[in-house]
Amino acid sequence: MDAKQFFEKVWDDYIRVTPQANKINQLFKKKYGQVVNDHIAFRTFNLTPLSVGELEHFFFEMDYRFDKEYQFEEKKLYARSYVHPDESMPMIFFSQLLTEQLSKKSQIIISKLVEQINKTKIQDLGFFYSGLGWEMPTYDEYLVLLKESEYAAWLSVMGMRANHFTLRVSSITNALDLVEENNFLLNISGGKVKGSPQLLLEQGATLADSVLVTFKDGTKQSVPTCYYEFAKRYLDPSGNLYRGFVTSSADKIFESTNQGGI
Repeated sequence: MDAKQFFEKVWDDYIRVTPQANKINQLFKKKYGQVVNDHIAFRTFNLTPLSVGELEHFFFEMDYRFDKEYQFEEKKLYARSYVHPDESMPMIFFSQLLTEQLSKKSQIIISKLVEQINKTKIQDLGFFYSGLGWEMPTYDEYLVLLKESEYAAWLSVMGMRANHFTLRVSSITNALDLVEENNFLLNISGGKVKGSPQLLLEQGATLADSVLVTFKDGTKQSVPTCYYEFAKRYLDPSGNLYRGFVTSSADKIFESTNQGGI
């Protein structure tokens, strides 16, 4: 599977649980013609066999290379970004939850989930759009995770799939205005626009879609799925398009999947 095929597969899985993304994508195509995918993001736990360090080799096999790393102390996250020599290819942002920083109760719940992973299914890029690799947690377990880490709660019910795709835009305000005019809700944590021209990156995002799920104990509840992001990048001092990420902005973008947003 080459990179183009990979992103098509990931996109198909993503829009299945994030129908707003397909509608917004079509909206932008109709207004602007061609659209550019800036980056996609994945979430994981820092436990074997799911850690960033154990899974990133699949990106290298598509000719991606490691670019930068990021720390999110408040959210207990570590992330790496990857770039492709063909600059028309989207960047990849891969984050993991530092589970050892959670309470023992949350660690036990997460370990129980990860222990169910069938390692034989982690053979190729298909794992990145495989969804849940474990039984759904109970609703009480989900609430324990949610109280401590929205990221952990999201992963427990969504599994391995793209957390978001990102449209590269020429004007972040025009893009977000178009989204709002068509009745899609935006993440306003830290303001609609995160970042600035001085930081070489401006971003915004919708609030996540939602889906009704059945937990292990039979409880039915609506939970956040995924969201669509928008990014305006600027040229760096050397005249190259900035390909990094701004930690303070990404910290707020993560909140697009907060339970309170749906």
